[in-house]
Amino acid sequence: MVDKAKKNNNIDTSNPEEEVLLTSLRAGNWDDFFGQENVKESLQIVIKAAKKRKEAIEHILLYGPPGLGKTTLSHLIAREMGANIRITSGPAIERAGDLASILTNLEKGDILFIDEIHRLNKVVEETLYPAMEDYCLDIIIGKGPSARTLRLELPQFTIIGATTRIGLLSAPLRDRFGVIHRLQFYMPKELEIIIKKAAEKLQVNIDQDSVEEIARRARGTPRIALKLLKRVRDFVQVKGAGVISTNLIHKALKMLEIDHKGLDNSDTRFLKAIIEMHSGGPVGVETLASSLSEDIGTIEEVVEPYLMQIGYVKRTPRGRVATKAAYDHLGIVYLEKNENSAQQKLL
Repeated sequence: MVDKAKKNNNIDTSNPEEEVLLTSLRAGNWDDFFGQENVKESLQIVIKAAKKRKEAIEHILLYGPPGLGKTTLSHLIAREMGANIRITSGPAIERAGDLASILTNLEKGDILFIDEIHRLNKVVEETLYPAMEDYCLDIIIGKGPSARTLRLELPQFTIIGATTRIGLLSAPLRDRFGVIHRLQFYMPKELEIIIKKAAEKLQVNIDQDSVEEIARRARGTPRIALKLLKRVRDFVQVKGAGVISTNLIHKALKMLEIDHKGLDNSDTRFLKAIIEMHSGGPVGVETLASSLSEDIGTIEEVVEPYLMQIGYVKRTPRGRVATKAAYDHLGIVYLEKNENSAQQKLL
């Protein structure tokens, strides 16, 4: 069963480099998965209990900012359960018939991973309720007065839902998940381990100072840490002698417009829009999206979480507000609201 699961985990083997990076995160056991210790311990208990009862594991909901390992944990759970994993996403399941096709092809113990589950449409979501609760599927045959409902029995299976916006999930759907966990941003020491493992797989020479520098700028996110490692590796191969050093990292990340806090050009533009265009806030997210020509979802799901985590932005009932720390980071004089905002200037 384990071998069968590995064949069905949807890893793209057409690009060896991407497979190596994916494998560096999608560990084969819990000891190789770094970070999220509380989540790991809870999931291990759930898995062991399900194995003892010889039942499918309870439905699991994982939420948190992108890039923290929701998909990785899903693959790991499947491997630990010795189960097949089918992967789809909320937007990909457009009709109830699409969902029915997926569910009726599942075998006992299979895992269905639904990414961006908050984007399921209402009809599909309601079709999912009896499938999650009673392992059955209600299909309506015919139309009008002659329509009748046919109930199909489904094997015991597990849905693992992943979302960056749990607030958009309806209460009935959220309540049908027996296990709900939030994934937290990673600590630098945890990211250092992930970076070292990936560097070994890529056969990249990197010193400890360089590992620490990448970890500091990775915004607490393994996916970003790996992307930075790849970009620095490319820069060193062209501009350096094949060995990643702190000096070369500084040059590479400066070229990529990533500062010492890990903020990129989008983050800086966002902060400057609040401070320089809207006097530090409060300003609504719709106004900011228009000012920056950005999608509201991108701001809420990609830009804001880390800026709020490090205390640069606050959400208030009236809108977004830049904190004194954001002013200090950009080198802009912070004045109290009762002072003349026109006096703000660059240091």
